[in-house]
Amino acid sequence: MPIKFHYNKTTIQQFGKQLAIRQRALPILKNKETALRQEEKKCGKELQQLLDHKEELTKELEAYQSFWNQLPDVLSLDSEATHYKKVVGVKVPEVKSISFSLAEIAWWNYPAWVPSAIDILKRSITLDIKLKVKSKQIDLLKTARKKTTQKVNLYEKVQIPEYEAAIMKIKRFLEDKENISKAAQKIVKKRQEQDITV
Repeated sequence: MPIKFHYNKTTIQQFGKQLAIRQRALPILKNKETALRQEEKKCGKELQQLLDHKEELTKELEAYQSFWNQLPDVLSLDSEATHYKKVVGVKVPEVKSISFSLAEIAWWNYPAWVPSAIDILKRSITLDIKLKVKSKQIDLLKTARKKTTQKVNLYEKVQIPEYEAAIMKIKRFLEDKENISKAAQKIVKKRQEQDITV
């Protein structure tokens, strides 16, 4: 929607301020957009590494497939702590710590493969949590980048050209008004001079 304005010097000043704000903000927004894009790409690579690791771990888990129903219920997830850090002005979650607890059992009553199965299970749960958090990071960065891109486009393609065009129109209008006024004064002055000479 085009901006509405009055043809006066106050509007030129107001629009000049708005234009200056947007012109100063535009390079900052472009830099932020680039940084967000790079961070999103970096997180994408990290996610892919986690997925590759998950694939390898899945193969290890399959090796124990026939034993899972014999695995005692000894492992439990105690806590999963995440904290938020700012990345290019966006708050993203990060895994701080994951802790497990083991039930107290008589280990000598169980087969020798149980400790290694529990270890694989711990790694699998940890990896799933990290994958979930990394996906959330990417989603938040992607959303922030899209908003920044929209703002860059709004400033660059809509608002800055509109303010520039409006200022130009007002200046031309005021110049034309001033020229007409001067011309009218000259005509009045000539008539007054003619009236004096007659």
